[in-house]
Amino acid sequence: MSTFDTVGVLGLGLMGRGIAQVIAQSGLAVTVLEVDRDRLDTGVRAIGEFLAEGVRRGKVTESERAATLERITGTTDPADLKPVDLVIEAVVENPEVKRDLLGKIAAVVRDDAVVATNTSALSVTDLAASVPNPGRVAGLHFFNPAPLMPVVEVIAAVQTEPGVVDRLAAFVGEIGKTSVRAKDRPGFLVNRLLMPYLNDVIAELDAELATAEDIDVALKLGLGYRMGPLELLDLIGLDTHEHATSSAYRATLDSQFAPPPLLRQMVAAGYLGRKSGRGFRFGTHTAQETAR
Repeated sequence: MSTFDTVGVLGLGLMGRGIAQVIAQSGLAVTVLEVDRDRLDTGVRAIGEFLAEGVRRGKVTESERAATLERITGTTDPADLKPVDLVIEAVVENPEVKRDLLGKIAAVVRDDAVVATNTSALSVTDLAASVPNPGRVAGLHFFNPAPLMPVVEVIAAVQTEPGVVDRLAAFVGEIGKTSVRAKDRPGFLVNRLLMPYLNDVIAELDAELATAEDIDVALKLGLGYRMGPLELLDLIGLDTHEHATSSAYRATLDSQFAPPPLLRQMVAAGYLGRKSGRGFRFGTHTAQETAR
């Protein structure tokens, strides 16, 4: 028997649709909520395309693809989430938007339904304060791309009841992921360690210690990393990293989290990595050209 029998996912952007796919592939029914039919159809179609690519690569069978899609029900009506045992919010990293949505959804779902937020940088404690019975609120931080990344952080807010964390950790295992538990601190565990490292790399690139390519090659081959730090930033999105570091810096006033000047310049110029076609390594316009 599963820890949660039915799950709701709020938002079908990059993270929301990845989370919905993972849960549906594990055999659970998922209800996905979007603000309008166009966004809903686009998100569900993207899940289908991701699964179709898996079929082409031999990672997913055609029957698994079809069964996964059958378990996903789309809606634009929050009332359709009333039966779910767990709801996972995965909308834009904006605290006002998240608080507003969580408060509205908490008023719809059952009082005993667990409410989770998939945030990478915002305070879960702050978000939980917008929900009646905040003891049922916790963080579930999936990594991008959710179908491929094997770890999920389970974050306890100040208000979170211990049993909720235990249930969510068990749920993560049931959907085929590995859970790690973390306190509600800026960046949680992974990003708290990752952000200063990436900031240092950007600063050294700006200081022309080495080229972007040589930095990535050296750290991949010298430390055994699967991806260089600048390649990783292009994949994450430079704007996403700037948002996360800015949020952590505001919360802590710790200089190791302060976004480096070159990062701010790249974001201001619209060079966001893969999503824009230009970044530190991706595209024809390099960070060193920007610095000069």
